[in-house]
Amino acid sequence: MTLIRPTVEAADTSGPGRRPGTRRAVAVLALVVLAALIPLLGPSAALHGTGDAAAPGAGGIALLRSVLFGALCVPLGELFVNRLARTVPGAPPNGPLSWARYASGAGVVAALGLAWFAATGSLEQDSLTRAGLDGLYRSRDGRLALLEAGAFAVAALCARSRRPGVQVWPLAAVVLAEALRAHPTGEYSPLVGSELTLVHLTCAALWVGGLLHVLRTLRRWRGTEAGTALLGLYARVAVVLLAAITATGVCSSLRRMPVGTILDQLTTTAYGRTLLAKVLLVAAVAVLALWARSRLRRAADPLTACSPARAEVAALGVVVVLSGVLTALPVPIRWH
Repeated sequence: MTLIRPTVEAADTSGPGRRPGTRRAVAVLALVVLAALIPLLGPSAALHGTGDAAAPGAGGIALLRSVLFGALCVPLGELFVNRLARTVPGAPPNGPLSWARYASGAGVVAALGLAWFAATGSLEQDSLTRAGLDGLYRSRDGRLALLEAGAFAVAALCARSRRPGVQVWPLAAVVLAEALRAHPTGEYSPLVGSELTLVHLTCAALWVGGLLHVLRTLRRWRGTEAGTALLGLYARVAVVLLAAITATGVCSSLRRMPVGTILDQLTTTAYGRTLLAKVLLVAAVAVLALWARSRLRRAADPLTACSPARAEVAALGVVVVLSGVLTALPVPIRWH
């Protein structure tokens, strides 16, 4: 029996049962390629015909910033959902494998790339040598990017420790650094802008990363009532998160595009076009979320209500990428 069993298993894994896994891998690969193309090509497409000046290396910056935002969503979402799971009665002890340390590693790479660009204005291999290491500390963006790289490195170490919950502190440092970077000191009321971005980015990371980890957890808890309870808990909190994201997003947009000009700038500026695409996509995500919640109330197995939730995760991934593109585009209003 011990000699025959591995052969049978090998035959099973090479048969038709393997096809769904192969298709899923191909679909994931296609989504990753698409997610990389959007930030690389997005800035030039958004700038076309607007007259806005394109920043050097905008595509590379957008890609690195998108990776950084995604790296922030994954561990924060895991911490958030794991905390919710502990309040679910009868929750199984087995959860999905943590992706936090891998995401934090990607965050380190993205933050170092952004620091390199801030110091040299280029991502060429020899550009840092020409500028010198002291160039990393000359710009505010470079110093903040180095802070983010260090915070992600600490978060990765915390994720591998016996107390992974403490990674919330270095991750909070990343959110704070991003909020400060988005609003330089020369801007009108930079502290107010940073506070809005702090709330907006935190809620967005919990929403996106939380939904991803909920779906992964439901696959491990299949056939249990705890899965339905967990998805219901997340749905109730997600409503509050969406409200906070909407409120802070509207306030931040009005600070950069006053009411009298916002309709015109949404179609005539690169920033406005990308913001409009992001708003429309978030609206579509909200519809998918309502669809998923309505199916959940009627379904005996929560996994049967996950199809719109999976589409919601994919759409939220594009929203994260568009957020990265926004950071690489010129702001339409110059504060004086």
